[in-house]
Amino acid sequence: MNVLIVRPDGIGDVILSIPVATELRRLVPESTIGFLTSPVAASLLDHHPDVDYVRTMRWTDSLQTLRAVFRDGVDAALFLKPFRRLMWAAFLARVPVRVATGFRWYSVLANRRIYEHRSEFLRHESEYNVKMLRGLGLRPRTGNRPILVVSEEERRGGEQRWEAMAGPRVVVHPGGHSARRWKPGHFRALAVELMQKGCGVILTGSEKERSEFEREVLLGAPLPSGVSNLCNLMGCLSVRDLMGVIAAADVVVSGATGPAHIAAALGTAVVSLFDPRRNNLPTRWRPLGTGLLLRPDVPTCEKCIGEVCPFWDCLDRLTVSQVVVAVERVAQTKAPLTVLHL
Repeated sequence: MNVLIVRPDGIGDVILSIPVATELRRLVPESTIGFLTSPVAASLLDHHPDVDYVRTMRWTDSLQTLRAVFRDGVDAALFLKPFRRLMWAAFLARVPVRVATGFRWYSVLANRRIYEHRSEFLRHESEYNVKMLRGLGLRPRTGNRPILVVSEEERRGGEQRWEAMAGPRVVVHPGGHSARRWKPGHFRALAVELMQKGCGVILTGSEKERSEFEREVLLGAPLPSGVSNLCNLMGCLSVRDLMGVIAAADVVVSGATGPAHIAAALGTAVVSLFDPRRNNLPTRWRPLGTGLLLRPDVPTCEKCIGEVCPFWDCLDRLTVSQVVVAVERVAQTKAPLTVLHL
């Protein structure tokens, strides 16, 4: 059986889909397992023993191009998230088995349907994903932690980035897309305080995030004298380069975004800052690794309504000092991830 796992969105989403491939390999070891994902996230799956091939797509692709993605021997398409246009493409490509949720109006495009509301937030996203294997007539078990694989060359490259810096080694990632962000000024103050305490710090993020971060908090604000153990690699790393740097780090500090899940999947401790929106609940979206997840002690909200909210400063109620303490704590011991409301 050739199974194509469909999850063409964010880095964290793809990582939390890896346990599907791992469990499918356990249950049907002779199966061929593929992933359909975005070009940005595709390289995450390089060298993974449970992934035989990777295909990519862009949302600007024509329907004809998308139909081709589902050909070449695909026996089953497993839609972990029900993207209507992709489900239509698989239907037109006559994929024999098409598994998806049964709760959308376009679920008729699937011929195997799973009826479980993820919006109830009763389980972790990885568990919801693995349970989709029931659509293939399997009885999956949950609880597998996603694992990423870095090559020895990538690991050495990551080590070289840290060579001139003392430990503990801390990656600070100020960026993110799907969640609210801690203030850039807080991330800068965090980096400075960590360096003053003897930590080596590497800043990571995209080119766009680098421009925003430098414009807001680095340009015109020189670092304190005597502080030099900082390396700004924002906009300089591929996904695989980032994995090498994180694999060689002791702690990764970030919001509720991809690098936190990369760290967890590589065995690096995380300090992750989660905003209080319901669709960002740790129950469903926490990194599956070691470290601390910090959440402001304010009411959970359905969605962010902006500055009219009395808790508009929710994430910025987490102080730099609290995050420094969290980094020091997880750098000393690798315990299963704990959620703290501060």
